[in-house]
Amino acid sequence: YGGMGLDFSYNIAVAEELGNIRCAGVPMAIGVQVGMATPALTRFGSHELKKQFLIPTIAGDFVACLGISEAGAGSDVANIKTTAVRKGNEYIINGGKMWITSGTQADWMCLLANTSEGPPHRNKSLICLPMNLPGIHVARKIDKLGMRSSDTAQIFFEDVRVPCKNLIGEEGKGFTYQMLQFQEERLWAVATALTSLETIIQETIDYARQREVFGQPVLHNQTVHFRLAELATEVELLRSLLLRAVALYVEGNDVTKFASMAKLKAGRLTREVTDSCLQFWGGMGFTSEVLVSRFYRDLRVMSIAGGTDETMLSIICKYMEVLPRK
Repeated sequence: YGGMGLDFSYNIAVAEELGNIRCAGVPMAIGVQVGMATPALTRFGSHELKKQFLIPTIAGDFVACLGISEAGAGSDVANIKTTAVRKGNEYIINGGKMWITSGTQADWMCLLANTSEGPPHRNKSLICLPMNLPGIHVARKIDKLGMRSSDTAQIFFEDVRVPCKNLIGEEGKGFTYQMLQFQEERLWAVATALTSLETIIQETIDYARQREVFGQPVLHNQTVHFRLAELATEVELLRSLLLRAVALYVEGNDVTKFASMAKLKAGRLTREVTDSCLQFWGGMGFTSEVLVSRFYRDLRVMSIAGGTDETMLSIICKYMEVLPRK
């Protein structure tokens, strides 16, 4: 289908390198294309669907988006309300999606919708939805704190008709497919953050070395260089966890626990690094002229998108069996 046939570790190598881009919006948009909107189609889609949607997406001719989150259901995927009701050989889709990366320009959406009245974990399906169909309304481009180079949309569906053959895999398996995809999405997010964090720390070292306060460089204060050493150590620890998770995943293991731990740590560490480093830049850190202030805004979403910190903690607790059994 036009891919290189490499294993997932190469995705992570690419993600780390994309962290060299001096904003987080571009790596995130690429991540949606290669690690969020397409994995389920790649694993479970029919040959016809792959020809129609996957080949042009891999080639870069199509922009893909992932339609999961709604105004009342972000990390709580089971609570989505969008419906796809089967009538004859078509699904009729009604509802809406929120926080959709690349949603204003996407050619197709990997849509999660309720296709039956059954239990919330078994009534959902993934559907390849062309974004040029009647009844699809891109309501607005959302004005965000960060990631401003990546468009995020609110989208509504009103009696949108799509062929039943656009179903990815089996009906009712959409929630399961999406949970599998989250492993790759979260590991990709961690990888893109690593290089960014290293860059922030190094630029802060360089700036603090030449900026003088009270007759000496800021860097010469023990509290400053000790803090930067601590942060650099935390980044390396995060990289080790990521690489362990990726190695296990490539071998075919379930790495939900380790992916959740890495995502949790990345979300908290991006806040910690950007906040601490911005402080050492003083007044310059509060301007839009320096990289640390951009990453302070861009990387804040790491604790929210793709599953909040609190969701990651719940998953980790489940795998540690510390929660009461139902």
